[in-house]
Amino acid sequence: MSLLEGFLNLLFPPKCPFCGKVQDHAGICPACEKALPWTDALHTIKEGPGGLRCAAPLWYEDQVREGILRLKFQGASGAAEPMGELIARCAAEQFSGAFDTVTWVPVSKKRLRERGYDQAKLLAESACRLWDTEPVQMLRKITDNPAQSGIHDAAARRANVLGVYGAINPDRIKGRRILLIDDICTTGATLTECIRVLRDAGAEDVVCAAVAHTREQKRQKTEII
Repeated sequence: MSLLEGFLNLLFPPKCPFCGKVQDHAGICPACEKALPWTDALHTIKEGPGGLRCAAPLWYEDQVREGILRLKFQGASGAAEPMGELIARCAAEQFSGAFDTVTWVPVSKKRLRERGYDQAKLLAESACRLWDTEPVQMLRKITDNPAQSGIHDAAARRANVLGVYGAINPDRIKGRRILLIDDICTTGATLTECIRVLRDAGAEDVVCAAVAHTREQKRQKTEII
């Protein structure tokens, strides 16, 4: 640990991203490592319409839900580092050799001003650090649409994100096999729309990864944006 890192740890001690417990090192605390709702081999990848394939190491419940909500709404941007590492490990295990570029699902300019950061971008940057690369912005949010959290019907959720995202840097999209990162996957409506936009822009293939996804029976009670 460098002198600067030690000083920063004194001012801002590292916390477990899921339970918030202060600890002497960054990352997930031992208690959460044992207690978190990890997905099993049969449920790590969620598949859906539009070619959706999304890998996630965790279920969106209990401490995982609380940790992601702190990341998104309570300024806990530091939680993105260990969560992004989880995404990196999961994506490497499930999609090894299936992607050559990493991007993320962007928030709107309004949401970015409110939060001060884009949590999916932070997750993508964290994941890419383990691979000694950097994510490439390929999407922008054109419209600040209503939050998905207030919409429970699957068809309505799909309609709510239709046309909301646009492709940028088309020269970096064409022919690429892309890993698309987001924080959570519920019905997959947002990811599916982003996949469509990237494929329309010439992407060869798109696979997705998130910190967590929801169990089938719990999707209507999630709080996703």
